[in-house]
Amino acid sequence: MGYDGLLLTLPKGIKWFVATFVLVLSIGFYTGLLFVSETSTASPHGIVENYLGNEEDEEAEVMKFKKGEREMLTIIHTHILSMSLIFFLLGGLVWLAKLSHKLKMFLTIEPFLSVILTFGGIYLMWSGLLWMKYVVILSGILMTLTFSVAALLVLYQLCKKTVTVN
Repeated sequence: MGYDGLLLTLPKGIKWFVATFVLVLSIGFYTGLLFVSETSTASPHGIVENYLGNEEDEEAEVMKFKKGEREMLTIIHTHILSMSLIFFLLGGLVWLAKLSHKLKMFLTIEPFLSVILTFGGIYLMWSGLLWMKYVVILSGILMTLTFSVAALLVLYQLCKKTVTVN
C-alpha cells in the first residue's frame, strides 16, 4: 500500500481541510495546557495540591479539597478517551507523511504510552503514591513534545507544493 508521502500528493482543497483540522486540534490541545498552567498543576507541588487538596495550609490563597473517587474516575476516563482519539487522528496523518519509519513509530506510539503514564500516574498519585507526580510531569512533557512535533511535521508537509506521482 503506497501511503508513505501521501500528504504531499493530496489536492489543494484536501490539504486545506486537513491543515485547518490540525490547527484547530492544536488550539484545543494548547488551551488544555493553559488550563493546567492556570490551575497551578505545572509543578510537582501544584499537581499534588490539585488532586489531594491543601486543606492543611491555612495560608493558601485558594482552598482546594481532595477530589472524590467519582470525580477522579471521570477525569481519568474522559482524558484517556479524548486524548486517545486526538493521537489516533494525528497519528494517522503522520503515517501519511514522508518521514522515516522509526520517526513515525515514535510519534504515533509514544503519545499513547504518555497518556497512560500521565493519567494513570495522576490516579496512582491520588491513591497515595506521591512520587508519581514526577512521572506525570515527565510523561506530560513528552506527550506535549510529540504532539507538537507531529502537528508541525504534518502542517509542513501540507504546505509543500503538490507532488505528482508517476
